[in-house]
Amino acid sequence: MLIVQKYGGTSVGSVERIRNVAARALATQRAGHDVVLIVSAMSGETNRLLALAKEVSGDTLPEQRELDVVASTGEQVTVGLCALAIQSLGGKAISFLGHQVRVLTDSAFTRARIQSIDGTKIREALGQGRIAVIAGFQGQDEAGNITTLGRGGSDTSGVAIAAALQASGSKDVVCEIYTDVDGVYTTDPNVCPTARKIARISFEEMLELASLGAKVLQIRSVEMAMNHNVRVHVRSSFHDREGTWVVPEEKSMEHVVVTGIAADKNESKVTVVGVPDEPGIAAKLFRPLGDSGIIVDMIIQNVSSEGRTDLTFTVPRTDLQRARDLMGTIVDPKTIRTDERIAKISVVGVGMRSHAGVAQRMFEILAHEGINIQMISTSEIKISVVVDEKYAELAVRVLHDGFELGKA
Repeated sequence: MLIVQKYGGTSVGSVERIRNVAARALATQRAGHDVVLIVSAMSGETNRLLALAKEVSGDTLPEQRELDVVASTGEQVTVGLCALAIQSLGGKAISFLGHQVRVLTDSAFTRARIQSIDGTKIREALGQGRIAVIAGFQGQDEAGNITTLGRGGSDTSGVAIAAALQASGSKDVVCEIYTDVDGVYTTDPNVCPTARKIARISFEEMLELASLGAKVLQIRSVEMAMNHNVRVHVRSSFHDREGTWVVPEEKSMEHVVVTGIAADKNESKVTVVGVPDEPGIAAKLFRPLGDSGIIVDMIIQNVSSEGRTDLTFTVPRTDLQRARDLMGTIVDPKTIRTDERIAKISVVGVGMRSHAGVAQRMFEILAHEGINIQMISTSEIKISVVVDEKYAELAVRVLHDGFELGKA
């Protein structure tokens, strides 16, 4: 088996932890597997480097190309230290930066997307009995510029490299994502003490939970795993117990109606009142938001009265002021109402496809606690509602208990 192990910043946050990663990788290799390590910068290092860049720039907005040059150095240190640690334990290892294995990306600095990966050097290293230690989070564009993949990009690097090696003929490839938690839970254990670790979860469910606020896996990494059918094992770097497997949907998953509950407090609500109810007005309103890269999530439109209607939608809280300013160029700013004190609560499960009554049950549970629903959206395997932010944690707990997710 070829095992790609990805370690986050917490897992390589000290010399002792780097040695622990090296020992784990070496033990995996000695068990008969080929091993590729993908590592992040040491915990806090990327923030430190970016702070230095901003301090040097002063009042001038830093050029994103140079930010990538600076930020990528954190992983360069880690891959070298990890390779040395493996060697000190009697193993063979070689480190690679993103451009050395030719992780080709587009030129969207600070948020680049991977276009292709050349696995030749990785396969050569594995053929020589070495552990290939590769810098996550970084790549290179067609012009030779260093690029980075954005926050959480090392997860994407790990899955992408596993996908590339699988596509090139390597059989039985698994991507292990090591983190400071021991798997994916039915909800946030810090909010709900009865939260339970999930043994197996489908790509679709994991993608929904990641997009809805679950922080265990980065969204793009789940998308890539699903698109390339790469099995992912989320587990703790601090013990050897089984974690959570993220895999293609299995027949048995249909019997579990709700798999998990997610809460997202990074939401804000925008309402434009008295919008003319005519063809093309929605396109006119949302075009500047799309052009500016602002993601619009839930949208509702009231029933028209006397040729006018109210249009309400949600955007990330960090984009609220920008969204309000852009809308103010289209409509009278006095007609725009905003609310930052909201949260999106979602129930997710592939079993919803074949089970009725999930929405009704969700609404009854919230109503019993006096929690008012402001907005609703649904998909085939998800129901999301917007509630007042102060009820977010209560909503998560009562829904978790109401759907009996604490039971094995």
